[in-house]
Amino acid sequence: MPQCVEARHNTMHAMPDAALRAAPAGVVSEAAVALRCTTPARQTFHLTGHDQSGKQNMNNVLSIQSHVVFGHAGNSAAVFPMRRLGVNVWPLNTVQFSNHTQYGRWTGSAFDADELQNVIEGIGAIGVLARCNAVLSGYMGTPEQGRAVVEIVKMVKAVNPRALYFCDPVMGQTGGCTVAPGIEDFLVTTMPEIADAIMPNHVELEKLVGRPIETVEEAVDACREIIARGPRTVLVKHLLDRNSRADTFNMLAVTPTEAWFAQRPLYPFARQPVGVGDLTSAVFVARTLQGDSLRNALEHTLAAVNAVVRATYEAGRYELEIVASQDEIAKPIDRFPAIRVTGTEMVKGG
Repeated sequence: MPQCVEARHNTMHAMPDAALRAAPAGVVSEAAVALRCTTPARQTFHLTGHDQSGKQNMNNVLSIQSHVVFGHAGNSAAVFPMRRLGVNVWPLNTVQFSNHTQYGRWTGSAFDADELQNVIEGIGAIGVLARCNAVLSGYMGTPEQGRAVVEIVKMVKAVNPRALYFCDPVMGQTGGCTVAPGIEDFLVTTMPEIADAIMPNHVELEKLVGRPIETVEEAVDACREIIARGPRTVLVKHLLDRNSRADTFNMLAVTPTEAWFAQRPLYPFARQPVGVGDLTSAVFVARTLQGDSLRNALEHTLAAVNAVVRATYEAGRYELEIVASQDEIAKPIDRFPAIRVTGTEMVKGG
């Protein structure tokens, strides 16, 4: 069960220019660079949502994640935000639990890998699988489920070669989720070769490259190492940087030609909400499919998630205030400008 939480640090109040004040020193202004595909076998990320006649099409995302009946984690944190952002979602649940596991007790069960593939075969049988523009995967209960996800991605791409695969490599970590034996090895060895985009948190990024990471520059190098294995984009959903202030939450988005770093406030929850990472991946996928550049997708994601986390903190809630924050998910009020990383320098975008 994915338990991506808001880390504990000092108090920080939301301010639109907080990221700029908290950023590492040494910045100059520079415009964004358009995302380009450098791997011929993979399709471009910059989708417009229109067909050749100019008619707007609805993007369809197959979201393969966990599901909780009560609360917000996995698909329960991802489906509504993507729909609110104008993306049609086909939820396929890897598990169905009463609630997320950080409550300490729950009921429910995982679905067999064969069941997952059988559902997709059913969609293919009615002739609509080719309408799928993207696959998003999150928590996998077993390595067998992971292998089923790989087969499902192949099935989708066989009928729609332009479809993209976004992988959220949920791995077990202290104080977070528990995954079955073999899941971590499967994700590390298999998913970088399969995914068009991979979206780890800091701990997962370290596991993917097999070494500790302490700075933004080291993180960019790690992302490029992963990109060399196949993906065109790596989104680090939560990056720990020894040079950043303790009261900021850092994110990083990297392609072969771009690297963007952004920050938002970090809220001092007494009890950390679950599902922040699932929400983050969902918003980034939706904005990417809607045609955002890498920088714009990162900025929108950071601001939208900040709105949800801020509302949750101000309400004193444990479960994310996703529905109450839906307007700001679509049109965030605050803005946290991304900073371009070029070599060893940070470049402030205008």
